[in-house]
Order: sequence, then C-alpha cells, then structure tokens
Amino acid sequence: MKSTQRFSIIEYNKANSEVITINNDTMREMGIPCVHNWFKCQGNNATLFRGNREKLKSSLLQEGVPFILKQLIIFNISQKKGCIYCAHAHRLMEDSMSKTLTDQEGFKVSEHSGSDYIPSAYNTAIRIVTKAALDPASTTHNDFEELRDVGYTDHEIQELMNLADLTSMHNTTADISGIKINNELMETK
Repeated sequence: MKSTQRFSIIEYNKANSEVITINNDTMREMGIPCVHNWFKCQGNNATLFRGNREKLKSSLLQEGVPFILKQLIIFNISQKKGCIYCAHAHRLMEDSMSKTLTDQEGFKVSEHSGSDYIPSAYNTAIRIVTKAALDPASTTHNDFEELRDVGYTDHEIQELMNLADLTSMHNTTADISGIKINNELMETK
C-alpha cells in the first residue's frame, strides 16, 4: 500500500534545536508525553511551526473557557469534518479529562456526549461553535445572544469562536499532510 503522507515527519531526535525547543514547550504546556505527528509534520519549517504553535497556545491554553470544553468542541468539529487524526487525538484528550465532569467509574465523555454530566451551557457552545466551523457564513447575531444567555461573557465567546478557526486549521494541516495517528496515540485506543 502506498503511503499517503505528504510532509516529512521530523522525529524529535532528528529535529534542529529551534524545533526541539518548540516541541519541548508544547509538551510541557499541553501536558503531553510525546510529540504528536501534527507537530512533527511541521518540523521542516520552524517559522511556520512556531506561528502555528503560538496560535494553538493563544487559543487553546489561555484562561477563560474550561479546557475540557475546548476539547469537546475540537473533537466534535473534527469528527463532523471527518478529520480522523484530529478526532482521535482530541477524543483521547477529552476522555482523559472525563473526571472533571463526574467521578462515575469508567465514564468516557466521548461515548456519552448526550450525558447529563455535560453542562447544558457546554452543549450550547459545542453546537454553535461547530456550526461556525462547518459553515462560518451561517453564524448569526442570535448565536452570540444564545451564548450570552447561557452565561458566556463576550471575552469567552470570542475565545470559543476562535476554536472554530483553530480546529479548521488543525484539520486542514492533518488532512493535507496525510499524517497518520502516532503509535503512542494508537496504543491508548
């Protein structure tokens, strides 16, 4: 079978010092134990990689909207867009955070998206931000009002809506690069 990978995967130990620094910062800030292929496929272009990482950092890691909600949104968008790589990676992230929603033994948020453990305000945000990612022109003033009505501030709404853009960028990079799911991520299935 012919490989569909289009960008070179630059392994951590083969990267230049600037890329290693970016990888180290990413693993530390995101709390991940290994460099994912989404990052590795950008290792040939440190300038582009740094810019994409800064966008990820400013969108995903800033204070405000809970990190679990961000993961729920990214997973939902990625799944609806058919991005296998991103859907898998973010499913693992959200499932690893299931305890932030309930202490119920064995609960995996990805398997219970309609659960009462997911706050209704989260479900509203997931629905509206997913719509914005899939069809940005369909976003209306009423969507913003609905987010305000369930308690989100204007700052949080901007943060939420930025996830539509961030996820689209991540999905596009993963899909056009042809990257496959890391062995480390496959082992956690």
